[in-house]
Amino acid sequence: MLKFVLNLFFPPVCGICGKYDDNWICTNCKNKIISSKKTSIFKVYKKKYEEFGFIFLYKNIRDLILEYKFNNKAYLSNMFANLILDDENIVNELEKYDIIIPVPMNKKKKSKRGYNQTELIAKQISKKLNLEYNNISLVKIKNNNTQSKLKGKERFENVKDIFDVKNSHLVKDKNIILFDDIFTTGATVNECSKMLKLNKVKKIFVLTIAKD
Repeated sequence: MLKFVLNLFFPPVCGICGKYDDNWICTNCKNKIISSKKTSIFKVYKKKYEEFGFIFLYKNIRDLILEYKFNNKAYLSNMFANLILDDENIVNELEKYDIIIPVPMNKKKKSKRGYNQTELIAKQISKKLNLEYNNISLVKIKNNNTQSKLKGKERFENVKDIFDVKNSHLVKDKNIILFDDIFTTGATVNECSKMLKLNKVKKIFVLTIAKD
């Protein structure tokens, strides 16, 4: 009954063509977008996280991500979550971890946008894979300049000391999935990982929708 009511007011539609579809992406659009997938999982060295994985190259999915983040299309989270969960290699890796944590954004930006795009997807992944969801331990404590306007070393300087960990007992000795939408230089996820490791997190897998 609840699903019927929700579908009545928020009908599931394909995030690309807008046709009604319970999976939030129709077969035709899914086949097209899957042809551009570039799923990769790496072991990482000399960083604060141990593994990194992504589903798409950013250039192949840029427009959809921008629509999701900036054009009030929170419902696209359903499509992105399903694309991630349909990837067997990614799911097999995620199931080795205990908790999924979305990269936080500052409260003013979240209030203006209406949602944190990483939180919406991370919640769905946690529910489908029975992973613990945690958005209260890793917090953003300072505002910084937008990363997309910066290059190289500027990005690493821009994120220094802007994150903190609260309720550290919730993440101590845990294996963590750190979820973000786009990986460019990795400055943000590395800074987040640094703070998590300072609070005794055991292992970190950084997962993003796309790599730039």
